[in-house]
Amino acid sequence: MRWGIAGYGWVARDYMAPGIAAAGGRVTAIADPSPTARARAEAQGLAVFDGVAEMLAAGACDLVYVATPNDAHLDPVRACAAAGVPVLCEKPIAATLDQAEAMAAAVSGDMLYGTAFDQRHHPAHDALARVIAEDGIGRPVAVRIVYACWVDPAWTPDGGAHDNWRADPVRAGGGAVIDLALHGLDLCQRLLDEPLVRLSIALQRRIHAYPVDDGGMLTGVTASGVLFQSHVAYNCAEVLPRRRLEVLGERGLLVATDTMGQTAGGTLVRRCATTGDETPIAFDAATSPFTAQAKAFMRAASGAPHDFSMTRDLALMRLFDSAYGKARLWL
Repeated sequence: MRWGIAGYGWVARDYMAPGIAAAGGRVTAIADPSPTARARAEAQGLAVFDGVAEMLAAGACDLVYVATPNDAHLDPVRACAAAGVPVLCEKPIAATLDQAEAMAAAVSGDMLYGTAFDQRHHPAHDALARVIAEDGIGRPVAVRIVYACWVDPAWTPDGGAHDNWRADPVRAGGGAVIDLALHGLDLCQRLLDEPLVRLSIALQRRIHAYPVDDGGMLTGVTASGVLFQSHVAYNCAEVLPRRRLEVLGERGLLVATDTMGQTAGGTLVRRCATTGDETPIAFDAATSPFTAQAKAFMRAASGAPHDFSMTRDLALMRLFDSAYGKARLWL
């Protein structure tokens, strides 16, 4: 399938485009207002456009991946909906709940829309979900996540070609928490196959001098009473341990290390609650979450059953927005 990309920044260029190719798809066009981004894409033999509407009108793609700043998701998604082209949009759905609600209205009906929660597609997390579903640790008790990195005010992935919009309260809709935490919230729901029903957030602006949060701690409860805890941060040095996922059950503990993130690999083990013995759990360590996500979206576009859902994602965004709004009153 031919993919068009809206917003040809580092995530789209360095992770999603290779993921699409590895999944058997082909990036054929990009839409980006940046002359630098368009020049890079043109040098790679891609068709380039200023906007998504022009890319769609040219018939340059069968699917669209949206990787613009968060406040610029709405127009590309609306254009795809109007053209009947399936669209996979980066998380969060949008910078604000109002924008997310407008996107949901645009893609209502049979339109294929997916939020790019790539962590739900990571092979290690898929294996982890199977262990839980097969009663491998008994009744789940708690999900605990650490997902952190270093993003200072001067950070740029492109050697200065792009500014750090992730620290802009308007374009991003917040800081570390809106950028990182929704991955863990969605993943918790995926692993347990049930929604979160309560959520609280505490924010900090501790290290970096910008107007958004550089860290946060989230706590919540799922529909059946499983506890959720997540620490996300832009103020954690990259050389420190900063990516860990644990699921505690009555008969064991599942631990995924260095799986939360953009690359393939990491480790997954089960520790027995009776003996303390630790057993590795095998998974496909060569496939990145972006590749697995692209493959899943192409299958969905071909008519196969899938678990992409704007209804589910919007419900999570509403829960998150309520907690995030309260937390920012104290920041």
